[in-house]
Amino acid sequence: MQKYILILLLGLMGCAGRIGSQEEIIHKEDTSPVDYVNPYLGNISHLLVPTFPTVHLPNSMLRVIPERADFTSDKIKGLPTVTTSHRGESAFTISPSYLSDELSSVVHYSYDQEKITPYSYDVYLDEEAINVAYGLSHQSGVYIFDFKKQGDKVLMINNKSGEIKIESNSIYGYQLVDNEVTKNNTKVYIYLETEELAESFGILENGKINTTLHTSEGKNKCAALTFSKETEQLKVKYGVSFISCEQAKKNLERELKGKSMADLRADGKQKWNNVLSKIKISGKNQEDLKLFYTSLYRTYERPVCISEDGFYFSAFDGNIHRDNGTPFYTDDWIWDTYRATHPLRILTEKKLEKDILNSYIRMAEQMPNFWMPTFPEVMGDSRRMNSNHGVATVLDAAAKGLDGFDLEKAYEACKNAITEKTLAPWSWDKAGELDVFYKENGYFPALAIGEKETVPEVHHHEKRQPIAVTLGTVYDEWCLSEIAKMLGKEQESHYFFNRSLNYRKVFNTETGFFHPKDKNGNFIEPFDYKFSGGMGARDYYGENNAWVYRWDVPHNVADLISLMGGEKQFIKNLDATFNEPLGRSKYAFFAQLPDHSGNVGQFSMANEPSLHIPYLYNYAGQPWKSQKRIKQLVRMWFRNDLMGIPGDEDGGGMSAFVAFSQMGFYPVTAGMPSYNIGTPFFDEVSIKLGNGSVFTIEATNLSEENKYIQSATLNGKDWNKPWFPHSEIANGGKLELVMGPKANYNWGISPSDAPPSAGDLKISLAKNE
Repeated sequence: MQKYILILLLGLMGCAGRIGSQEEIIHKEDTSPVDYVNPYLGNISHLLVPTFPTVHLPNSMLRVIPERADFTSDKIKGLPTVTTSHRGESAFTISPSYLSDELSSVVHYSYDQEKITPYSYDVYLDEEAINVAYGLSHQSGVYIFDFKKQGDKVLMINNKSGEIKIESNSIYGYQLVDNEVTKNNTKVYIYLETEELAESFGILENGKINTTLHTSEGKNKCAALTFSKETEQLKVKYGVSFISCEQAKKNLERELKGKSMADLRADGKQKWNNVLSKIKISGKNQEDLKLFYTSLYRTYERPVCISEDGFYFSAFDGNIHRDNGTPFYTDDWIWDTYRATHPLRILTEKKLEKDILNSYIRMAEQMPNFWMPTFPEVMGDSRRMNSNHGVATVLDAAAKGLDGFDLEKAYEACKNAITEKTLAPWSWDKAGELDVFYKENGYFPALAIGEKETVPEVHHHEKRQPIAVTLGTVYDEWCLSEIAKMLGKEQESHYFFNRSLNYRKVFNTETGFFHPKDKNGNFIEPFDYKFSGGMGARDYYGENNAWVYRWDVPHNVADLISLMGGEKQFIKNLDATFNEPLGRSKYAFFAQLPDHSGNVGQFSMANEPSLHIPYLYNYAGQPWKSQKRIKQLVRMWFRNDLMGIPGDEDGGGMSAFVAFSQMGFYPVTAGMPSYNIGTPFFDEVSIKLGNGSVFTIEATNLSEENKYIQSATLNGKDWNKPWFPHSEIANGGKLELVMGPKANYNWGISPSDAPPSAGDLKISLAKNE
């Protein structure tokens, strides 16, 4: 009898196991893409700026982030209403509390039970005993506060710098959000109202509410409303605007009328699923799914649409303009996003990318000089970092057949930015003596070690970064040459193409590194390729050392191979990059090079100039090493946890690398309509291309061990190249990869199979390809 009972129990346990598994499968099938997004991924930084759990709709003006340094912070500083720029602080902090003899305009809350999705925010303010729920639309948001303690309630809205007014149950005003560069008097406006009528209202002064004062101007001014002790819940609605308080109220009424919190959250979830589902993933590893969709979510954080009922405020000239049916986008740090974020949009968000490029052109038209922007923000173009890579976004779009923007006008704006503006980093000055030198000699001159800077266009807080500037600008000039070719400007195309080869002038053939030269044409000596250049190596490079900038010729890798002495030496140098020791203790290395983190040898996974490096084995006959490196690097440095990003994520710049690499391919050279093949992380990826077509990557025999490509077909044809042209997938197609546990040393190794480089005839850059 006991034997039969045991068999019965084992059978029931087996059924339970099967039922559990089936429930898990059903749950996975019911899970929508946005459910895989983890906004907390990377919220604790390794060294520099963490990611932030941003609540927003895709590319929308209203973004909300809890006010704290990072996830380790013990308290949040009030509740946010709007973040005006990527990684910026919130304007108009909201603080619900209880009436007391000494009020603080911004309450620093101890908090718990926080839950953030891309479209919602919930938190419990534990010492105040207040439950907070939040939902939002594009330009308006709603808070619901549930008070769990007795006593009179108070709602305070703090303005950091500007004007604030209060009337009955409504508060409105503006906050200045200018920066030191643009000085165009940019303001963010708010209109806020409570559903419940206040018992009293006024301006907070010295910890008390002055009910006779209803307007105030200056720094840290605070309006307050009080409610009776019977009030258990407050519902607060608000709209924001860059145009006026009246427009903020219109935005609120247009977006929130008749909408409940549940409605807003349902709408938000649907909007996120609409964009995230443009890439459908099939795979067994749930952590990979979370990493992928979180990375994809981050690529939609900016730029943001600031059109409001057909109008927008432009900080580029300080005026309000009609958008004439084309939305206006800003807040895009192009130095970070041109590499992969813009190319990803060309695949899945063609209209959005067109609108962004048209916004760039408008910015150029509105600024005092007709220059393509480099770091367009809500406050104007802050001209950060080095080079003028807006030209790469223009070329990449045109080379991949995107139309709907004025290519001629974009070319002129790009050419002016590269030839009329100084190339000095972080500068918005016109060209000066260093630029004359660059034009005549083909490289940006370096100062000797310890030599003082005297050139005025090099701003006092920055350094020349001559190698970073030279390499970045020759790439920009290659982009100009290709656009000029499309426009039939053969003489200009020839001129800029020749200039795009000037990286050769700073290549040290004896060492195989790009080496800074002084104005007399002499290499700076003595020189240490790891540590020369001071803080961030900025005297000569930029954030990264010479080991990273050794590979910064994305437009002409074939020529770089030649400069280094051929494929064998090129591979040897690549291997050395991943194996060369730091040369100092970690704390000493990162004290000088904090951006050069996420290290594997001298390779930095944490900074954008490194992102293409693991794919370079494809150019020299060893694509299996790219497959191995990419899998290793993603597994080492990107994870679904609080420290799952190795460096500054920069609002999509690094996340786009992860998204591409997990799909199995990457655009090594923005502006060249081709993609390098890496290694897939999913059994199947389907990308909706926005023209009714789908591009699919299918991986057979894929597993954690089976990371090496054994064979491939593209659109039904045998494919022995570690890259493919955009033209092969522009109207849909399928890349099929057969995977195995050991490298196939014969796949994709022929020199004729290498990805294209500048001057190659293997690929056409015709506009309508």
